[in-house]
Amino acid sequence: MKITKTLRVVAFLLVLGLPFLVTPHAYAQATGGNISNVENFIRNVIQIIAGLAGLIATGFFVAGGFGYITSSGNPENLEKSKRTLIYAAVGLAITIGAFVLSNIISDVAAKAFGG
Repeated sequence: MKITKTLRVVAFLLVLGLPFLVTPHAYAQATGGNISNVENFIRNVIQIIAGLAGLIATGFFVAGGFGYITSSGNPENLEKSKRTLIYAAVGLAITIGAFVLSNIISDVAAKAFGG
């Protein structure tokens, strides 16, 4: 129970603090903006969200693997750890799928609108 609270606090702090460490520097533009700036912004936001989701999934893989190893044959803890690993894998697969799909849509939209 205490480990779960600690994991939640660490995950919460990681989610709050990581975007400030990962984001690239923003520089002011001298001329008027165009659609490619919006496209780049959206692409960067999607990359950051996908990176965070991957980082969180990795944390759940570690927590599930640790629980699996330390279950000591307890069927309840073993099943809980298996579910954690499965849910982390499904979440990571959905995140990767969404990232790939968003890149495909972005490329198609760029070609359609002359970007």
